[in-house]
Amino acid sequence: MIGFEARVHRWSGGNWYFVTLPEEAAAEARFEAEGRRGGFGSIKVAVRLGASVWRTSLFPDRQSGSFLLPLKKAVRDAEGLGEGSVVAISLEVCG
Repeated sequence: MIGFEARVHRWSGGNWYFVTLPEEAAAEARFEAEGRRGGFGSIKVAVRLGASVWRTSLFPDRQSGSFLLPLKKAVRDAEGLGEGSVVAISLEVCG
């Protein structure tokens, strides 16, 4: 299980919201996903944020050298999150 805190940010190209994994969490995800990467270098994960649990993928971020975790609207609404919110996340690399 990989745990971290990060700030929610909105992608400048649209209405998508993400969390950028801190360097240590990104390194751990890379290690755990060794040989199990999907298209575009994505990593399948199970995520827990507050009471919300879901499956998604981490996507490589060229700008930061880390990974982006998308936060769908249903999760943001359920957890009362907006741009700038600081969240505690735990995730597990799948498959």
